[in-house]
Amino acid sequence: MRRHELTDREWKLIQPHVLGKAGTAGGTGRNNQRFVNAVVYRVRTGCAWRDLPERFGPWNTVARRFRRWAVAGVWERLFQAVQEPDYAWVLVDSTTVKAHRAASGQKKVRPQTKPLAAAGAG
Repeated sequence: MRRHELTDREWKLIQPHVLGKAGTAGGTGRNNQRFVNAVVYRVRTGCAWRDLPERFGPWNTVARRFRRWAVAGVWERLFQAVQEPDYAWVLVDSTTVKAHRAASGQKKVRPQTKPLAAAGAG
């Protein structure tokens, strides 16, 4: 496994949700894992499609397939499938949230009127 590629455990999580599985109608992808690894590589490195390493296949094929999956909503389904909310990290209480000093309820200090200004106004 290379640095920017999915582990076998990660691949097993998303494999049931990808398009082009063997046994489905229409064309099947030759290697879905290689394709997903190409997309992950591009997202993690920020490279252009043309700069994908040759081990992922022709860059134009990967880019077109990415677009087809996006239009078909595959990426959204994948994101929904792999989300595992851990509510222990969502807990918000006073030990983790600090309020600004202005939120402490301190009375505002109002400027005192100067005696000379008050006498001259009358």
